[in-house]
Amino acid sequence: MSPTPPVRQYRPSPGSALVGYAIFASRWLQAPLYLGLIVAQAIYVVVFMVELWHLGEGVIAHPEKIEEADIMLAVLGLIDVVMIANLLIMVIIGGYETFVSRINVDGHPDQPEWLSHVNANVLKVKLAMAIIGISSIHLLKTFIEVGDMTDGVAKGTETGQDYSSEGVMWQVIIHTVFILSALALAWIDRMSYHKVAPHEVHDGVAVAYPDARSGLGGTEAPEFADTDARH
Repeated sequence: MSPTPPVRQYRPSPGSALVGYAIFASRWLQAPLYLGLIVAQAIYVVVFMVELWHLGEGVIAHPEKIEEADIMLAVLGLIDVVMIANLLIMVIIGGYETFVSRINVDGHPDQPEWLSHVNANVLKVKLAMAIIGISSIHLLKTFIEVGDMTDGVAKGTETGQDYSSEGVMWQVIIHTVFILSALALAWIDRMSYHKVAPHEVHDGVAVAYPDARSGLGGTEAPEFADTDARH
């Protein structure tokens, strides 16, 4: 039996190492982008407070003229602003954590639950779900506006916009496309779980799928073996 040849070790040249470190450090170019999104979120806070002030001012000044549809549309507008702010938070924190640098908040009582296992795939799915929520709010506002549509056209709505049956149809189609896109992203992310051992942690979360009992090598995972022994 011939001896195993020694493994040859290659040392990178100083030039290639410098280029590699420069490329790795280029991730910090994204930091100003996330700081800019923080400014955008502050602007949304101002927008929210202005809209809330207008709603309260209208109710106090003319309480007899306030209708339920008006209140509902105003509240939906506020919810829309909040959901966009939530989307910004996910992009800022999740994007910075994934692509720039880790945020050392482990053990902090206010640490978001999803931040412990965030990655590019999880972030894409969460963003898709947030976009669906925002689209749902806009679609609900449209349905309220076109409640008295006649001859396929709704004019003089509360928001000052004109709606047509074709425009509403396209909103529904676009919303459906958002849902299908989110399902496709979630399905693609789920496909990656089937190549992981049953007791392995994937994306910071313990893997659990129907074939976890047999595993990849035909052996039963210890946690399932203990459960079967007790029964």
